[in-house]
Amino acid sequence: MSQSRPSTGSAVADRGRAAGPGRGSRRRRTDTGSVPVTAASRSARTAEAMSGSALDGAPRWVSGVLAALQAAVLSLLALVLPAIAAFVATAADPSNSGVSWFRAVRVGGSLWLAGHGVPFGVGGVGVTIVPLGVTALAVFTCYASARRSGVPTLTAYLAGLGGYVAMVLGVALVVGTSVSGLLRGLAGAVLVAGIGMGTGLAARSDAPTVRSITRPVWSRVPRVVRVGAAAGTIAAASLVAVAAVVTALWVVAGLATIGDVVDGLGLDPIGGAVLAFGELAFAPNLVVWAIAWLAGPGFAVGAGTHFAPHEVIAGPMPAVPLLGALPTNTLPGVWSFATPLLLVLLGALGGWYVHRRISGPRWWHPAVACVALAAFTTLLITVLVVVASGGIGPGRMAHVGASGLVVGLAVAWPVLLGALVVALPADPVVRAAVRGAVRGATARRSTADA
Repeated sequence: MSQSRPSTGSAVADRGRAAGPGRGSRRRRTDTGSVPVTAASRSARTAEAMSGSALDGAPRWVSGVLAALQAAVLSLLALVLPAIAAFVATAADPSNSGVSWFRAVRVGGSLWLAGHGVPFGVGGVGVTIVPLGVTALAVFTCYASARRSGVPTLTAYLAGLGGYVAMVLGVALVVGTSVSGLLRGLAGAVLVAGIGMGTGLAARSDAPTVRSITRPVWSRVPRVVRVGAAAGTIAAASLVAVAAVVTALWVVAGLATIGDVVDGLGLDPIGGAVLAFGELAFAPNLVVWAIAWLAGPGFAVGAGTHFAPHEVIAGPMPAVPLLGALPTNTLPGVWSFATPLLLVLLGALGGWYVHRRISGPRWWHPAVACVALAAFTTLLITVLVVVASGGIGPGRMAHVGASGLVVGLAVAWPVLLGALVVALPADPVVRAAVRGAVRGATARRSTADA
């Protein structure tokens, strides 16, 4: 009984049909079935992704501009609408008969610009301090808008950055800002949109990783410096978190004083809501002042005042409930050493990160990384303190906050000490170098004695 076998030619043809059109091609599923994916189709989709977008075929950079404008408008309306609502609620008051609705818009716009570093005036009083709550709101809206509707390309990012800067400068011109204010607004807008939109685009599922994008830059930096910078960021973030906890404790301890200030103001519901909204804008500044308190130098709320763990000198304060949370007593006895010890522990946390990331080949590598850690922590804390300090009024109230340089240096040495105490003894290369140095010294001493 014979058995038929397929010919060699038909077998090759069957394999070719199974492979589909084109060598090495694969198939992808669609709503109408599977279609072959060839090199040509992949190239076409890549070209489409680089030149077009989902916005009716518009270029990709359009999505960046729209995301930036959306973010700017949302954060601006979050401040302008409450100001307009307060104007409408108090329009019947005879004392407000000469006040137009545009002044309410201007107040909200000025507060929004202040979050980008632009000074503003209230009743002829200049305010140079940056409300970090407004800054955080602007960064968040940039992040949310970019993540929702942005396209993760360089052109979209740069176009969005330019659109946001143009929006800030446009509002500054409408409100009426000096040249120096425009320059500060330019720098603030670049930082806010750069951080917010950059993180938002990087958070999209179709975006390349931040590590791959920044590789050409950070790969040129020595590894010990990169590790130290990362550890410094961890130490600075931990310090901010601890300061937030300390601020919450201050608020709990000062609830009675805060309540007395609120009762003394005698505000109606609208006035109370406006005051609460304004205090939320400046609440993060109090957290940064708590960093200055933890570091030791402390901070001031008006010339002649000083709030530090070892000294509290209070003076006349504005009738602002938030200021009722300021510390009223110094730390007693042994607790006065708690704040520098806390900074040493935060430095030890960064030192442990250095130990986990660096082990040799040179004994001095962990030491250099710890120095980079302390330097980067100092830089971040100095910038935060400088931004959170300024003036909120004339005369003595022109000095509010702390000295960024003094606070940064006060943070540097305990953080460096804590990092070195952990990173150096834990490194095997350092221990081997120490043992070698000890043996050499012992051998030289024995030779000299002989």
